[in-house]
Amino acid sequence: MCGIRKAAAAAATVRERLRQMIFPGMSTLQVDELAYCIIAQLGGVSAFFGYKNFPGQICISLNDEVVHGIGSTGKILCSGDLISVDIGVSIDSFIGDTAASFIVGDASPLQADVRMLLEKTHEALISGIGAAKAGNRVRDISAAVEKVAKLANLGVVREYVGHGVGCALHEPPEIPNFTSKNTGTLLRDGMVLAIEPMFNLGTYKVKTDKDRWTVRTADGRLSAHFEHMILINSDKPEVLTWPKMM
Repeated sequence: MCGIRKAAAAAATVRERLRQMIFPGMSTLQVDELAYCIIAQLGGVSAFFGYKNFPGQICISLNDEVVHGIGSTGKILCSGDLISVDIGVSIDSFIGDTAASFIVGDASPLQADVRMLLEKTHEALISGIGAAKAGNRVRDISAAVEKVAKLANLGVVREYVGHGVGCALHEPPEIPNFTSKNTGTLLRDGMVLAIEPMFNLGTYKVKTDKDRWTVRTADGRLSAHFEHMILINSDKPEVLTWPKMM
């Protein structure tokens, strides 16, 4: 468990440093290169680079992009852009995985619907974590996340879900952000999960770009993505990627 904790802490550190260091005028490739440097300083390597031939160090998604955005010299950050960074760090073969969405530059003139999207997606993550208790099932997490989206009238991405993580990047069980008749896996002490709501301002439907990686909303409206790694305990879950700096 010590190895997973170290990798999770490293991923959280990369996320928080990027939040502080990203500014208008940077290209998303510069963000990717910055992430590479921070990960290396922490003694790790990207868990995403080369995974199924993914070409980036991290996933950098802008505005209507949901997940799997690739750093590019042609994508320049502007003040007010909504950026989502999804970070995977491998240290000593253990994996840390986390994501966050935030506004580039000055967020003071932020439109109410954009602020709501960010707040509710993060709120859904916290609600899902609260339901991740030993004795509950995956469906309890999904229901807690989905409830927040429904009350806010937000689209819940269905093609991409949370998952187990720690010894590999994607492990069972899958953790949807929506409910179905399937109650899902029983949650037990010691399980490590990545819970990651992806909410859209409009439709839940998405499409994939010609690069075969970048996923964006089908209607071109904004999307937000938050992710934490948690350890299931008998009393309450422990968030392994809570904001902290190594």
